[in-house]
Amino acid sequence: MKLRNTGNKQISIPMVGQNVKYSGITEDHSPHANPTNNIKKISLLPLIFLIFYEVSGGPFGIEDSVRAAGPFLALMGFLVFAIIWSVPEALITAEMGTMFPEDGGYVIWVSSALGPYWGFQQGWMKWLSGVIDNALYPVLFLDYLKSGLPILADGYPRIVAIVALTVALTYMNFRGTTIVGWVAVFLGLFSVLPFVIMGFVAVPKIEPSRWLVMDLHVVNWNLYLNTLFWNLNYWDSISTLAGEVDNPKKTLPKALLYALIFVVCGYFFPLLVGTGAVSLDRELWKDGYFSDIAMVVGGVWLSWWVQAGAGLSNMGMFVTEMSSDSFQLLGMAERGMIPEFFAKRSRYGTPYIGILFSASGVILLSQLTFQEIVAAENFLYCFGMILEFIAFVRLRMKYPAVSRPYKIPVGTIGAVLMCVPPTILICVVLALSTFKVMGLSVFAIVIGLVLQPFLKYVEKKRWAKFSTSADLPDLHNAYETKESLVF
Repeated sequence: MKLRNTGNKQISIPMVGQNVKYSGITEDHSPHANPTNNIKKISLLPLIFLIFYEVSGGPFGIEDSVRAAGPFLALMGFLVFAIIWSVPEALITAEMGTMFPEDGGYVIWVSSALGPYWGFQQGWMKWLSGVIDNALYPVLFLDYLKSGLPILADGYPRIVAIVALTVALTYMNFRGTTIVGWVAVFLGLFSVLPFVIMGFVAVPKIEPSRWLVMDLHVVNWNLYLNTLFWNLNYWDSISTLAGEVDNPKKTLPKALLYALIFVVCGYFFPLLVGTGAVSLDRELWKDGYFSDIAMVVGGVWLSWWVQAGAGLSNMGMFVTEMSSDSFQLLGMAERGMIPEFFAKRSRYGTPYIGILFSASGVILLSQLTFQEIVAAENFLYCFGMILEFIAFVRLRMKYPAVSRPYKIPVGTIGAVLMCVPPTILICVVLALSTFKVMGLSVFAIVIGLVLQPFLKYVEKKRWAKFSTSADLPDLHNAYETKESLVF
């Protein structure tokens, strides 16, 4: 047995032949027990809705899929895409998130498999992608409200509204993850309920033949794939909050399963109702069009409810995404990848420096258009997912017998094959990107490649303090069973 001293405790890595069990992480031992022992952890129901808002938040923003490809491809896209993308990503998140239940999530996975340099690149790309993604929600929020309040369409009123909304929701993140979780439950139910009602009200108006409309000659594949990709990804984001979850080894896989069902139904049913109940005019299917459909189907009251639901849904997506981004920075700081001050917590247990840092990025990026934001964050997200797939397969190959509280029931070959369809999809999305989006995204990636050595230089010169938390196990060295194991 090899023991590593970590302050006041020892982490044991029992090794018997190939029966490897990493006992440094258990349900009863949280990496953050000391600084947050009075902070309530996230339970199953709030976690389901946090995942729901990390990924979806409801059908707001899926209208472009119909404009790009028509009803049939839009409906089929949300089913097929969920199978080839969402299911593998959710399964990988369940396995890796329970294997490494600490804040930092996918950054820790990649660091353990490929080393700290690539772990930092993963953290940079995913954090930047998350901040860009979060800049969407004030835009979507105001797009739904501008039909009722035209003053918010552009100009200074729109800018002031974006800043005020960002400040208010940032404060909610500051107050704690449990508050964010239960707020997500309330917002989720309020946002989804009008579509359930709309479905019942629309039954007499539905014509099933409208669902089969398709014309492959007039499909905007770039818009279509980007819309599907944006609405069905980010399952891995919840992993950056794993250290804040109550009993993550059991809670996280269950929450991912229930959230996956909730998300797919939350897209498919409103599309089924909307495309079947009104005559098709693809040019009308833009952000906010569901409120117009609600007006036709149910009247003013339902239209206003959909608009209110859209606004609250975007609030929910904003606070959950910011929680994920800020706790990712905290996890990276606790691993010594970025300066120590990012690991500082408020009295509510929240990483307030990371929250402020993420909020600043949102305000700077929120002036871009919806389509530009989606395309840019998808490009960066794709590169991050490639690193995650590589890390997942590499850990399966290199450490097949290490304890995995939840393990996808496939072998190494099955793990590789499971990653093939989403990887092909990633290549297609990247290939369809515009030169503008591609150029800006590659520039952002290059910044990350240079930033990591620069931060190492800063650490060497002691211009900022870097430290690794003694409560966290040395996962990489713990798995070196052949070269460094001492019996």
